[in-house]
Amino acid sequence: RARQAARTEKKAAEAAKPKRTNTAAQKKKLARQLEGLDMAEKMVDELLSSGLGTLAGSSAQTFDKLAKELGSCYLTGPQTAFTRIALAVRTVQKEPAQADAAYNQALRLLVALRSTIKKGRVFLEGKLEAGDFSAEDSTLFEALGGVWKLEELNAIGSVRENAKLVQLSFDVSYDEAKKEQVERGWWLDLDRGDLLQTLNLRPLKAMKYVKGEDSRFDLIETPALYLYPGEGDRRARWETATTRPLFPEEQAKLPTLAQPSLAAAVKLTKGKIKNTLATKYLAVLVPIGRLGKIGEEYLLPGSLGDRIVLRDRPEDGPGHACVERLGMLPKRLSAGSALFGLMFYDGRDKALCLHPYSVVTPKNVVRLQY
Repeated sequence: RARQAARTEKKAAEAAKPKRTNTAAQKKKLARQLEGLDMAEKMVDELLSSGLGTLAGSSAQTFDKLAKELGSCYLTGPQTAFTRIALAVRTVQKEPAQADAAYNQALRLLVALRSTIKKGRVFLEGKLEAGDFSAEDSTLFEALGGVWKLEELNAIGSVRENAKLVQLSFDVSYDEAKKEQVERGWWLDLDRGDLLQTLNLRPLKAMKYVKGEDSRFDLIETPALYLYPGEGDRRARWETATTRPLFPEEQAKLPTLAQPSLAAAVKLTKGKIKNTLATKYLAVLVPIGRLGKIGEEYLLPGSLGDRIVLRDRPEDGPGHACVERLGMLPKRLSAGSALFGLMFYDGRDKALCLHPYSVVTPKNVVRLQY
């Protein structure tokens, strides 16, 4: 027992010591990343100058090959983008009926990729010049392929103490480009009113080694909530947590944390999707009293005379269809209810729409997916 206690103390002392940074290795990595950005920029410029119409005649293997080269340059973010472009090329070649959607997807990827390359080069050159190799509170770190560790998030102060979270929705999807299953939970911070998301990534090759997540219905209490850099619905993680049922007053509080109006949620969404590096949707919780319908489309009226179309996001696929289940709800919901979902821009008719995920009432959370 004495020897075991001594070993434990020695391990704790070693863990407390600051880790030395291998400066030479970090410089070499940054230089390699800059080389990869040059390769990616050349490919993007060639494709943009020749036009997206050339996608149908391009070989998807070209993009796959470049994606592999970027992986060896520690640029897994741009690597995934080129893999997605390769998938768009295959769609154009094999399914002409979906060519327009594939072209639009490729264009969005190219715009985001070009922005990542330009901003990423400035970011990496600045770190190389300053000799600073630590992780920074910047979305570029992850956009280039960086993976955040909890100690790094703690070092930049991106942590909250004693957080209380309630899950509003849970869904599972498959990422073809990354070959992994994505288990996503949407959460509401009971004290701050923030909407957050958790992502459990399970690569197909290592599926049996990564424990699967499931939907949660109890309150989660964690002593340390780690937040990834970003705006809006940020990703969150925690190491330890306890659960308990919600008290009635806590459940009644949930819909009161919604945005003050539909217009306020629209303003926040527009502000986020303007960022080329951000996702083109925003999780929102908006007040709801009744649902309208014109033809086959549902509408959510706002308190200021405005309204928004309720529509399933095409990118989510048929497995995430929710709008059809709205017909199972009463036309007038209980007073003080709110609607949770993803507000997004639908390029098909150039409209801002809302994909409903859950209805949050003072007594319960009605999930429209799982």
